[in-house]
Amino acid sequence: MIVDSGAGLVTTINTANGDITSMLFNGKQLQDSTKFTQLSSGLGSATVTSSVANNIAVIKITTSTIAHYYIVRSGINTLYIGTFASAEPSVGELRFIARLNKATLPNGNPNAEINGGTAIEGSDVFLVNGVTRSKFYSSIPFIRDQVHGVTGSGVGAYIIVPSVSYETSSGGPFFRDIDNQGSSQQELYWYMNSGHEQTEAFRTGFFGPYALAITSGAAPSENLDTSFMDSLGLQGYVSASGRGTATGTYSGTLSGLAVTIGFKLSSFALLIGILPLTSPLSRPSTIWSIGTVDGSPVGFLNADKIETMHPSDSRMSNWGPITFTVGSSSVGSFPMAQFKDVNNPTTIKWTASTSQIGARTLRIRTTEAFAGGRPQIIVNSWTSSAPAAPPKVDSRGVTRGTWRGFNQVYDFAIPSGTLVAGSNTIQISTISGSAGDVFLSPNFVYDSVELF
Repeated sequence: MIVDSGAGLVTTINTANGDITSMLFNGKQLQDSTKFTQLSSGLGSATVTSSVANNIAVIKITTSTIAHYYIVRSGINTLYIGTFASAEPSVGELRFIARLNKATLPNGNPNAEINGGTAIEGSDVFLVNGVTRSKFYSSIPFIRDQVHGVTGSGVGAYIIVPSVSYETSSGGPFFRDIDNQGSSQQELYWYMNSGHEQTEAFRTGFFGPYALAITSGAAPSENLDTSFMDSLGLQGYVSASGRGTATGTYSGTLSGLAVTIGFKLSSFALLIGILPLTSPLSRPSTIWSIGTVDGSPVGFLNADKIETMHPSDSRMSNWGPITFTVGSSSVGSFPMAQFKDVNNPTTIKWTASTSQIGARTLRIRTTEAFAGGRPQIIVNSWTSSAPAAPPKVDSRGVTRGTWRGFNQVYDFAIPSGTLVAGSNTIQISTISGSAGDVFLSPNFVYDSVELF
């Protein structure tokens, strides 16, 4: 089946399975010739039908659980896409992947260019010319990922995902997933559901609308007009007129921090926005704190690099073990993650006054854990009990460039008589009943450490 936009884009779709096998743009072949553009890892077989009305072509690809749509408007070089899924695909994950011609579109995300590399972790993290690269290092949190693409001479291919199109995806606004991988093909993705550090059950329903826009090179606007789709009868699609509004107030956050508000149900998750709020939430009067209580490791050692490279990368600062002195060490010297086999323990030195000793609480907030990693502390000669293991996420995390998992708060009650006026030493160790080597040893990611 051949669909011509009339403006330079000619797309060929295999009527046996729904794969896109050719995309010609002004005579340039954008599609790879050995692997094709498809949903999941290919549907195997599918029913493909088409209709044309009012200068709009609708191609519908169906299986027993999938209704996938490609829509072309006359005069516009964009494939508008929608995907309805009543169940996860039996082959691969629920994703759209455009496998494009590397010769025509050579320029992708450099952090995800793996061609010529050697695998150093699993089959998806590589060493290339002395630096680490992975498709995972192309990921961007959903809340910021509206347009991503690849380019070549006089041509660009871009995925556009309006914010509303993430409603059915699992993971929430700060979830991040693969956007690109450069290998012998140039791969461009939109992941709808995956198990990559996933903290929610998969949702089903309508995913989208989203689009594959072909340009002369420049990135398109994220403001994708999909109002024409309201009357197309797409399975599961909800038009603007079918949407409601939400109003109200919110409290329960710390003042001065940007807050993201959303609603979450089993069928959808709706992002409301990022707002500066003033809140009456009380916070303990701390003696000292390390880091900001914001649900992220931002500001800590290597936090500025971890999203785009492996912890073993030569560009990383030395992980330690680190000794941090309260009052003189910079926050940027405190590790954003602690690995049982790499930088155990982290030591905090602190000189206390008489008024600061007695029974106290050390609070450690974390944003993610791998292999059951969690903190245990030693204060001078006193050792805390071991906290329970955090919720399990069946995925590698920080080595794949993400620090977002299940937020945890660990409160350690330090008994009276433990702290002394003068010099004190606190050691934080990663513990776990599980084993692992180097950066795949049990670990956790810090949000903040407070003493009160």
